[in-house]
Amino acid sequence: MSMNIQEIMSVLPHRQPFLLIDRVEDMEAGKRITAIKNVTMNEPFFQGHFPGEPVMPGVLIVEAMAQAGAVAILSLDEYKGKTAYFGAIDQAKFRQKVVPGDSLRLEVEIVKLKRAAGIGKGCAYVGDTKVCEATLTFMIG
Repeated sequence: MSMNIQEIMSVLPHRQPFLLIDRVEDMEAGKRITAIKNVTMNEPFFQGHFPGEPVMPGVLIVEAMAQAGAVAILSLDEYKGKTAYFGAIDQAKFRQKVVPGDSLRLEVEIVKLKRAAGIGKGCAYVGDTKVCEATLTFMIG
């Protein structure tokens, strides 16, 4: 299942400039998702991070993975209309810079989902290069 930006916004409460996914390429609700964030020089965070050497902040790469995972969870009927919050971020590793012009592929597998909480394993790629990975805990409310 794929989704465009309007469909994503019908699931997530996030809006610009903090909506960090542009489209969903593939998803199995409650199980896994592959989403895309096209990183452009127009991103507001590049004004100060860093002048002369724009780099996407690592925390925003993790946030983009979390938003993708939230779409996978909140697409299930029992979670429609709810919000997925961070419960924890574990084992985050950053392997390469993400810069304007990169297309960030966000892959999240939901490995555990119970009532009001879930755990996802996320990886972010530019091309075939893994740039970030983390274990994400979601609290759903």
